[in-house]
Amino acid sequence: MKTRYFIYSLSSVLALLFSCNKFNKILKSSDYELKYTKAIEYYNKGNYTSAQTLLEELIPVYKGTPRAEEVYYYYCYSHYYLGEYSLAGFHFRTFYRSFHQSTHIEECAFMNAFCYFLSSPRYSLDQADTKNAIQELQDFLTDFPDSKRLDTCNFLIDKLRGKLEKKSYEIAKGYFFRDDWRAAITSSQNFVKDFPESHFVEEMQFLVIKSYFLLAKFSVISKKAERIDKGLESYLKFVDLHPQSIYLKEAEVMYYYFKQNQTINPNP
Repeated sequence: MKTRYFIYSLSSVLALLFSCNKFNKILKSSDYELKYTKAIEYYNKGNYTSAQTLLEELIPVYKGTPRAEEVYYYYCYSHYYLGEYSLAGFHFRTFYRSFHQSTHIEECAFMNAFCYFLSSPRYSLDQADTKNAIQELQDFLTDFPDSKRLDTCNFLIDKLRGKLEKKSYEIAKGYFFRDDWRAAITSSQNFVKDFPESHFVEEMQFLVIKSYFLLAKFSVISKKAERIDKGLESYLKFVDLHPQSIYLKEAEVMYYYFKQNQTINPNP
């Protein structure tokens, strides 16, 4: 058994060494047709690292020739399949800006935007890349309004907006639980403005009332009246929009507090 395993391991090592030696010979060759053929062969077999190495060398060689487009096209995808999405996006973007007559121009424009989508981090991290991805997808739809990828783009945009929505929601809640009620009010109101269709809207609008309630309750006399008035205004708007809300009973308690303290004179 050990002998069989040793022979198998030795065979694998020898095959790897032979493969590496063969690739190095191709790499050192001055036969660019051979390099091109082997690059496509490696690519089709899923050996994107070797394909990319050869294609990168061939880009300046075939620049300005009919083959330039195809070489760069495969080069873009070699980055993509290796999971190098930032680089892939850059090269897809360069492709559709450079090869205006290509049949791949729409595809590469989309792949640029899709690479931005794939680079978008989970919602708890900084969402700058998510916003960039949304912009790139929207730019694609502007440039190719009749694209068959319309539904796909809208689906991807919805997924990205879902991350922004979740991030915005967590920020507002975070401010509230850290007793930064003024920031909680601003963040909650921005959430409602940015995501009016979200199922979190009701909770965010209630959070505004609760934040005004706590601000008023613990504020100095000079600021109490203004915060009570804004709390009342928020409550009345909330009741009008959500008459059956699960937060209604708790909101009513705050409403009674606002009414009882509404006549406080900040300058006695």
